[in-house]
Amino acid sequence: MANRVTMNICGEEYTLVADESSAYMEKVGALVDQRMSELMEAAHMGRSDAAVLAAVNIADELFKAQESAENLRRQLKTYLDEATQAKAEASELKRQLFRAQNRK
Repeated sequence: MANRVTMNICGEEYTLVADESSAYMEKVGALVDQRMSELMEAAHMGRSDAAVLAAVNIADELFKAQESAENLRRQLKTYLDEATQAKAEASELKRQLFRAQNRK
């Protein structure tokens, strides 16, 4: 079910409609408002330029976070592969020990 949230971003009212919760959408809007406001104050730029620069900065953060998540997935897969191999080696060593003990 889609949620509708009206929020203020840099002095303009926007109504967003999404499947996410209202709280989540407000959080997203607050981030955009914060980033744009910071840029408008620090760089003395207009709303349009601040919106574009905020979008570029947020996209940059997204791509870096995705790359970091992918690196973590690869690292986790490596650890799981190593754990599987170690488990197989441990099982084989147990079998060898069992055989050696039964030969006596």
